[in-house]
Amino acid sequence: MKHQRILVLGGGGFIGHYVVDRLVARVASVVIPTRRRDRIKELILLPTAEVIEADVHDPVTLGRLVADCDAVINLVGILHGNYPPAASASYGSQFLQAHVELPRRIVAACERYGVRRLLHMSALGADPKGPSMYLRSKGDGERAAQASSLVETTVLRPSVVFGREDRFLNLFAHMARWLPVLAVGRAGTRFQPVWVADVASAIVNALDSVETYGRTYELCGPRIYTLRELVKFAARASGHPRPVLGLPDLLAKLMAWVFEHLPGGPVMSRDNLDSLKIDSVASRQPYWPAPELGIRPTPMEPEAVLYLAGLHPRTRFSGYRARARR
Repeated sequence: MKHQRILVLGGGGFIGHYVVDRLVARVASVVIPTRRRDRIKELILLPTAEVIEADVHDPVTLGRLVADCDAVINLVGILHGNYPPAASASYGSQFLQAHVELPRRIVAACERYGVRRLLHMSALGADPKGPSMYLRSKGDGERAAQASSLVETTVLRPSVVFGREDRFLNLFAHMARWLPVLAVGRAGTRFQPVWVADVASAIVNALDSVETYGRTYELCGPRIYTLRELVKFAARASGHPRPVLGLPDLLAKLMAWVFEHLPGGPVMSRDNLDSLKIDSVASRQPYWPAPELGIRPTPMEPEAVLYLAGLHPRTRFSGYRARARR
């Protein structure tokens, strides 16, 4: 079955932009709810995209959106959340709402209105018993998304995602412009960065593939890096090479606490540090994605080098010429 009208929750986010672009390219009608329509003006211009101001956490509103579509893609996720008032709780209300309650309501709406297809974005390492609130809530969210026998759900679990608008490599590149030394906690944690375009292609390719129904997929790149290596790479690619200092846990937690309380929202949190207690790499190495996803893992270089150096993809040939001193 080829799905024709797709509801993309989180379509205005980093990965969502790429997913919507690919869905529009295959001439699908795409509905993108957002709390502030003016923040994603570029999606409004796409020919088959419909951007609607709506609160997807309201069950009635969510139900109306689902009822009007024949498939749902859930990309909603947050990196930072409040701590629960009770130490025995697994995570606070913000992670609960975004990662657990929303998938539960999506599935309920799909059952009610006969929508049988759901793609759900999780995270590598998601586990109800994981080391961080983020990973525990993602684990419970997976269970919620897979709870119905009436809905054909596919779960995708990416490692850290890199791309021109990412908040990972770009963060370290930005810090390198101002700091003589980059200090990080858990510098030996391993990642397998995956390119955002590969993640988006995997989602869109899985949408109509019966082979992907009921399955969970890990999405990773071709190479494993330590956090220290990624920080060094980001600094060097941005033109500001810096030494990277690995911090002991106590100092790392103190730094994370300070970052939590910076103006403008958290840059990094203690919960992010807890997530680094486990590696974010594929369970099987060497990694190769399932053929039904239709992707070939893209190396981090040269894609990341271009955007970290401040070069838009349209000017990449100028970048090559500059490196060749032409």
